[in-house]
Amino acid sequence: MRKTKTRLWDPAEHLETEEDMAAYLEAALEDGDPVLVAAALGDIARAKGMTQIARETGLGRESLYKALSAEGNPEFATVLKVLRSLGLRLHATVG
Repeated sequence: MRKTKTRLWDPAEHLETEEDMAAYLEAALEDGDPVLVAAALGDIARAKGMTQIARETGLGRESLYKALSAEGNPEFATVLKVLRSLGLRLHATVG
């Protein structure tokens, strides 16, 4: 029997359009888990290019990788800078 080769699924490889990115972040926000939101933001930043995001936000690339990982805990100011760099905005609605 042959062994099946597998590899980790990377969401960043599937976020091709701004609409994909916005929908992915929206789903993470709806879940309400701050760890998931940070990780989703990190996936989106990697899809766009972390070096470009770091340059546009004035933050270090490595610190962005760390802050926007499932283990990270980014400051809200960092989240806002990254969102602005990605062309995304947060909206408040009455639920």
